Amino acid sequence: MALHFSDDEFAERLARLTAAMKEEKLDALLIFAQESMYWLTGYDTFGYCFFQTLVVKADGSMVLLTRSADLRQARHTSNIERIEIWVDRVNADPTMDLKTLLSELDLLGCRIGVEYDTHGMTGRIARLLDNQLSSFGKLVDASLLVGRLRLIKSPAEIAHVERAAALADDALDAALPLIGPGGSEAAILAAMQGAVFAGGGDYPANEFIIGSGADALLCRYKAGRRRLDAEDQLTLEWAGVSAHYHAAMMRTIVIGPPTNRHRELYSACRETILAVEKVLRPGNTFGTVFDVHARIMDDRGLARHRLNACGYSLGARFSPSWMEQQMFHLGNPQEILPDMSLFVHMIIMDSDTGTAMSLGQTYLTTDAAPRPLSRFGLDFIEV
Repeated sequence: MALHFSDDEFAERLARLTAAMKEEKLDALLIFAQESMYWLTGYDTFGYCFFQTLVVKADGSMVLLTRSADLRQARHTSNIERIEIWVDRVNADPTMDLKTLLSELDLLGCRIGVEYDTHGMTGRIARLLDNQLSSFGKLVDASLLVGRLRLIKSPAEIAHVERAAALADDALDAALPLIGPGGSEAAILAAMQGAVFAGGGDYPANEFIIGSGADALLCRYKAGRRRLDAEDQLTLEWAGVSAHYHAAMMRTIVIGPPTNRHRELYSACRETILAVEKVLRPGNTFGTVFDVHARIMDDRGLARHRLNACGYSLGARFSPSWMEQQMFHLGNPQEILPDMSLFVHMIIMDSDTGTAMSLGQTYLTTDAAPRPLSRFGLDFIEV
C-alpha cells in the first residue's frame, strides 16, 4: 500500500478519534472530508467530487462507501479493510445504500456525527442524507471533530511540513531570476510549480496566486497572463507541498524603484508580523493573533485596506483550498498549542493608490517562540 505513515501512527490517530467520539457521545461518524479520510487511513483520491463516505464506529471499525472508480485507489492508498460500492445509475441515491449499510452495522436509532462543512458534502447530498437518515437515528453536526484533532502535528507530519517549506523556498529561488522588466507571469508560474514538482512535491490544494500591475491587489488566482513593466508590482502566494502537507508563503515584489507607499505598507506588514510572532505561542488564541494584526494596521490608518483575517492553520488538504478550518479572525477562541503549522499573512491592498503589499510565511509553534520555516526571512524584495 502507498502509505506515508506507519501503522502505529494511524492506530494512534484512530484512538484519538474514537476518544473524541466518546466525549461527544457519538456511536458513529460519517466522514465526508477527504483530508479527514487521508489523515485517518491514508486514503488518497479526488473522488470526493462524487458521493463517498467513511463510516467510523465508536469501536474503531471502519467501512468506506464509494464508487467503483475508487475501489482500487482505496485498496492501494489506505488501510481500510472493508470497502462497499454504490452503483452509478440513472437517478441514483447513494444515501439509500448508506442507510442500508448503517442498518447492517447495527446503528439504527444511534447518535451519528456527520461532517457537513466540507467540499465533499454538496447541498444536494446533505438534503438526500437528511431525508434518508432523519428518522433512522440522531444526526449531529460533527464538522469540526477531526479538524480539531488534525491541528496538532505529529513528528512524522512535521517532517512533511518542513519538506514542504523547503520546496516553497525552492519555488521562490526559481522565480526570482525571472522577475524583472519584461518578465513573463507565465514563465514565473511555470518555474515555481516546476520547482515543487522537481523536488518531489505535489499539486497544491488550490492554485498558486500570481498577479501584477492592478492584478497585484487580488487575493485569488484568475486566468490570464501579462508581462511585467519597467515599474511594476507582483504579488505571489504559493505553497510547497509534501504528501499533501502545505507550507505557504506570500510576497509582493516591486519591479523598479519602490514608491513611498510601497515602503510605507511594507513597514506596516513587517511591524505587524513581528508583533504577531510575540503572541503566536501557547497561552494565546487565534483571536489574539488577529487582534494584534487589527490594532497595528488600524493605528496606521489602514483599516480600509487590510483583511478581516490574517492567516490560518495549514496541513494536509485537498482541492479547492489549502486552508484548514481554523483561521486568525475576530474572536476565534482556538488556543495556540505546540506543534501547530500556522500560516501568518499580512495583506494590504490600497485601491485608492493602486498599491499592493503582502508578507507571509509558515510557522511551527513550540512551547515558546514560533519557528519560521522559510530561510528567506522577511526582507523587502525589489528587483
